[in-house]
Amino acid sequence: MTEISANSNNNQLFSERFRGYFPVVIDVETAGFNAQTDALLEIAATTLAFDSETGLFSLDETIHFNIEPFEGANLEKAALEFTGIDPTNPLRGAVDEKVALSAIYKLIRKKMKTAGCQRAIMVAHNASFDLSFVNAANERCALKRSPFHPFVSFDTTTLSGLALGQTVLAKACMAANIPFDNREAHSALYDTEKTAELFCYIANKWQQLGGWPIAEDAKPID
Repeated sequence: MTEISANSNNNQLFSERFRGYFPVVIDVETAGFNAQTDALLEIAATTLAFDSETGLFSLDETIHFNIEPFEGANLEKAALEFTGIDPTNPLRGAVDEKVALSAIYKLIRKKMKTAGCQRAIMVAHNASFDLSFVNAANERCALKRSPFHPFVSFDTTTLSGLALGQTVLAKACMAANIPFDNREAHSALYDTEKTAELFCYIANKWQQLGGWPIAEDAKPID
């Protein structure tokens, strides 16, 4: 009975933390900047765990896929040189974007239900970019409704600019004393987990400073 009660309390607090939203950290690597025409080449998602006793977040589970460019996709040479991704390399073990999204959505819906949340919200560094590619891929694959809110997101670029005075992911991580290896950067798997660590750091610091939960008797600042 105690365990059930504890789990119920944890779920309630998690669902209340972001107004019923379940934060999922995402990073994509692409073959350009246009979500409608350029290939999605990698995607990773990290879910978060919440401790009801401390009110703190931590990394939970990460899922990652290399993606086969969709038929007719544009591959910008400069983008491939920047990421170092060779879409033709058979050792990538790439899958169709529908397979990848379906697996990610399944994990998110399972975790979201456990947390008592009703909708997922994407957390990403320059989140509008990642969200646009996921939305475009979702439309191409004709999948059922995405678990993500279609346009609302949590952008760690903005959050780290406010909390740490840095907007570049590597510099924001270093300001937060999160180890960051630039040689590993521009991998969806690595960048997703570093972005998740950064988001947890900011959310947890805000909680520790007394920013959440907001006291009922808190007075507005004049």
